[in-house]
Amino acid sequence: MLRDITIGQYFPTESPIHQLDPRVKLLGTVWFVSLLFLADHTWGMVLSGLLLGLLVWLSRVPFSYMLRGLRPILFIILFSAGINLFFTEGQAVASLAGLTVTREGIVMAVRMSVRLALLILGSSLLTFTTTPISLTDGVERLLQPFKRLGLPAHELAMMMTIALRFIPTLLEETDKIMKAQMARGAKLDTGNLVERARNLVPILVPLFVGAFRRADELAMAMEARCYRGGENRTRLKTLKFTRRDLWAALFILAATLAVLGSSWLPAPL
Repeated sequence: MLRDITIGQYFPTESPIHQLDPRVKLLGTVWFVSLLFLADHTWGMVLSGLLLGLLVWLSRVPFSYMLRGLRPILFIILFSAGINLFFTEGQAVASLAGLTVTREGIVMAVRMSVRLALLILGSSLLTFTTTPISLTDGVERLLQPFKRLGLPAHELAMMMTIALRFIPTLLEETDKIMKAQMARGAKLDTGNLVERARNLVPILVPLFVGAFRRADELAMAMEARCYRGGENRTRLKTLKFTRRDLWAALFILAATLAVLGSSWLPAPL
């Protein structure tokens, strides 16, 4: 299960999506997530899915690798679908275990499940195609205008990048601790809910200790390299908005108009 968490991981390859400016990808991801909630109709979901599928194909990231990121949240998707399926009022179509299934509930359950899946896949595509350093530069440049209001743009970007970078590391360490505890006879997947939560204590304690140790080592390494924040710092690579990024922005605008305009089409559901 832990190996299926793909958030924060980078997939190195050459693709048109990898070569885009990180600011374009950041704004595009935020806009895509917002679009999923604005397009509250069937054709909007369909077009959003086709758009994401095209982007995944252009990124050359294996689609099976993308789907791995849905496994950890599969329970959340199914739980949300069940809530909408049985507790949405409307035209009754069936009855299951004393609960009424409505036509509107089926539509809402499908839309919510698709929306959550597209949200996770779209967010994962950002980290798959953007290195942590580029992501830091992009966030810092986007937050640069807010420095006049006292917002520490560089520090916020650095914190976000360190958090993303620590996710795969902590997952790998958690997997090692779980295997070590199971080798010592710990039963992590048996018993009721309370017993399973109690069995996680031998995992959480060394995990937190290791996380604090890594944070302390990182702080010492940054101080040893005379890190003093973003003031008067230079960059090896300067972000430049190219013609490729302009075409990508125009494509995002056209896709947005297509998704929002599809609300005028008759819904199949």
